[in-house]
Amino acid sequence: MKKIIYMIVTAAAMLFAVTEADAQMGKRYFINGGWQFNGTPGNEFVKSAQGYGAYAEGGYYVTPMFAVGGFANFNTNDEYIPMQTYTFSDQSALTTDLTRTIYQMPFGAMLRYRFMRTEFQPYLQAKLGAEYSNQNTYMSTFVNRHENWGFYVSPEVGMTFFPFHKTDFGFQVAAFYAFATNQNKSYDIKGIHNVGFKLGIAF
Repeated sequence: MKKIIYMIVTAAAMLFAVTEADAQMGKRYFINGGWQFNGTPGNEFVKSAQGYGAYAEGGYYVTPMFAVGGFANFNTNDEYIPMQTYTFSDQSALTTDLTRTIYQMPFGAMLRYRFMRTEFQPYLQAKLGAEYSNQNTYMSTFVNRHENWGFYVSPEVGMTFFPFHKTDFGFQVAAFYAFATNQNKSYDIKGIHNVGFKLGIAF
């Protein structure tokens, strides 16, 4: 009987120690998602910066400060071109207004390093993956559509904030730069640069 009691007490002590160790390291997993504002500087096809985007990401802290995970996001940028006349190589002409759009959907793996484990958690993050993109020109009579794939890389600096005690709910704000190797000879696109920020919730 004493041996059974001793084993129960020992097991309980070990479980308490493991729980305490895990609590000291902070929550191991994270999930973030929300709204994204994005601009595409350096290209002549679409010059606008707009907030037609969203993102989702999550990961696991393999050490108290360093995490690995995955991400996916999308954003659309469009630009309206007023009515004008276009002349083609066969000497034909078309007078129309048009709208140009760039749609991007990158996804892949990411690494995150957080500097603190308090309710304020500033971090640096790097994303690596693939990007699907399409570039479209919408005219009055037809659509000129191009699709392509490329390699995607994105450094990011941000912060998660957990203001509510005893809950895992918080907020996220971040700024990022991204580059995708997608190319489109028809529109003279030799890679897509992105600069933006995002606002979301954190768990």
